[in-house]
Amino acid sequence: MNKTLIFGHKNPDTDTICSAIAYAHLKKELGANVEAVRLGEVNGETKYALEHFGVEAPRLVETVAKESNGVILVDHNEFQQSAADIEDAHILEVIDHHRVSNFQTADPLYMRVEPVGCTATILKKLYKEKSVEIPKNIAGLMLSAIVSDSLLFKSPTCTDEDIAAAKELATIAGVDVDKYGLDMLKAGADLSEKTAAELISIDAKEFAMGNYKVEVAQVNAVDVSEVMARQTELEEKLNDVISSKGLDLFVLVVTDILNSDSTALALGQKADAVEKAFNVTLDNHTAVLKGVVSRKKQIVPVLTEALK
Repeated sequence: MNKTLIFGHKNPDTDTICSAIAYAHLKKELGANVEAVRLGEVNGETKYALEHFGVEAPRLVETVAKESNGVILVDHNEFQQSAADIEDAHILEVIDHHRVSNFQTADPLYMRVEPVGCTATILKKLYKEKSVEIPKNIAGLMLSAIVSDSLLFKSPTCTDEDIAAAKELATIAGVDVDKYGLDMLKAGADLSEKTAAELISIDAKEFAMGNYKVEVAQVNAVDVSEVMARQTELEEKLNDVISSKGLDLFVLVVTDILNSDSTALALGQKADAVEKAFNVTLDNHTAVLKGVVSRKKQIVPVLTEALK
């Protein structure tokens, strides 16, 4: 019998990869025939976490329907963010912490969506509910996911549940959460060897906002100016994606992990939506978004409202 495949969104981040691995471990402990897979390349931050805790990255796939008897989605539910053939797959479960949008299934399913900062926080509850012990390496990956999604607890998406879960997982993993977390974030913020094409796709998600197609990419940086020094090159690649995908707006958000601000580079026919959403004026297609670090809570909702 084919396995059930567990995976997160395209252009995977640390929560996507680590939660797929963690949930696959839990399901196997409960007797299920599952495999964690991924829909894109592993970024520098996630690679750091995997290497630190001695875990291999999941297998890379593009399609899932023909090789599985069902799929489980973690860290996403919107079809445009998922596998190319997701509409042909039998979706068995969704474990997520984002909005529910552009999603429907032919059959009932188990769906657990909670307003917390990270999918791994929900998974920790599931381990407890199923009375399954979390191994040291899996705890480390789950901790990494929470640190990543919460920007070491600085993001407005971070909840008390996330912080409590992270502290417990750090104890199991045997690491100091602040030291390990900052080292991991810095590893992900090293963008010196990334091409412009890689920078705009490392963590990019496509959204339906009203009648418009919008893509929002986010990269974390220690020095935002180093990224923005490549603006001409970045704009060329952004315009290529806008043309090829028929996007109305592409926003590249470069987040300063030390100061918790972001700089937005917005292109497309609906770029003015960024001005309306954040009450800023785009200067040479860019604007500083003070205190904005979360795509899920601070960017997508206000852009969606502006594009109604």
